[in-house]
Amino acid sequence: MSGDEKIDASAETWPTQYWHALEDGRIQCDICPRECKLKEGQRGLCFVRGRLNDAVVLTTYGRSSGFCVDPIEKKPLNHFLPGTPTLSFGTAGCNLACKFCQNWDISKSREIDTLADGAKPEQVARIAQKLGCSSVAFTYNDPVIFMEYAIDIAQACKAIGLATVAVTAGYISPEPRTEFFRHMDAANVDLKAFSEEFYWNITKGHLKDVLETLKYLKAENGTWFELTNLVIPGENDSEAEFNDMSAWVVEYLGPEVPIHFTAFHPDYRMKDKPNTPPETLNLARRTALKNGVRHAYIGNVSDRGRASTYCYNCNALLIGRDRYTLTYWGLSKTGACQQCGTPCAGVFDAVPGAWGAKRLPVRMQDFNAEAAPTAPA
Repeated sequence: MSGDEKIDASAETWPTQYWHALEDGRIQCDICPRECKLKEGQRGLCFVRGRLNDAVVLTTYGRSSGFCVDPIEKKPLNHFLPGTPTLSFGTAGCNLACKFCQNWDISKSREIDTLADGAKPEQVARIAQKLGCSSVAFTYNDPVIFMEYAIDIAQACKAIGLATVAVTAGYISPEPRTEFFRHMDAANVDLKAFSEEFYWNITKGHLKDVLETLKYLKAENGTWFELTNLVIPGENDSEAEFNDMSAWVVEYLGPEVPIHFTAFHPDYRMKDKPNTPPETLNLARRTALKNGVRHAYIGNVSDRGRASTYCYNCNALLIGRDRYTLTYWGLSKTGACQQCGTPCAGVFDAVPGAWGAKRLPVRMQDFNAEAAPTAPA
């Protein structure tokens, strides 16, 4: 599968590794299970990778749809450096075709003009550090499609002690999967549903490939990861599906992997669906806890009790939250419950961050201007 758009031969591009030539003269992109087969000048379905001069190139290296400092809880990650700020950005395009996409203006963009800001990897890392961020997050659209840029930023971040976070649907092929995630400190993987019918009809992808990514993260990789399930009325909101999903998570990933059940709001090509009722989110959370998931959350709504973290052993409050703001801290310096000493799975600083719910838009040009030499008088 590929897109109809053509690459401008004069456009700036970046070389990529995961592709091979086919006997019929086309080139196959091997970054994800779509395996787009491309003629010269043709883009893949993701829009940002395409064939130029008999190779697959990346057309968005060094460019972004915008940067913003967010709370890490917005990714959402509740067990990775809570309370800290993360410099977040995305590019354009996506390798899934979700009808309900809630970042569709970015992920479905077919306009390079969307990429209004950008910076070299070392600049991204340096500016994140200057802004007091603990991490850089690749988000808004899926970073697997711009993995070369993401990996170079991750390496620049590691060199100065910053973490990197991938917010992804996990739709990536085995070989690039290994290379991509070995550079990521944390990930939130969007497990969109637990049926092949949903994945194919709604996202034009396959469930099995996402499950393979999750099993890989658990078995082979040191990346901390959490799951998000956007609950869409009438599509993936049955008790049976919540049961099957959470039972699979406990069996194959373990009970310590957090799950975020988040509320849907009508958007993109699913404006006919209503908002997710609170009782459905509560059902999803109860079902997951019943099946042994230790940390199940409700998101995209205001619910302090169900957004907070509790000790699975003694039920003491460990981390209180009001949406993206921490209201209580009950972990020891080693990340254990202060009441009973049971460790809480995750990556925690000895002292929580205090960024709160602030959102700080960032223009890279402003920093570049600061760094530019002044003209002689």
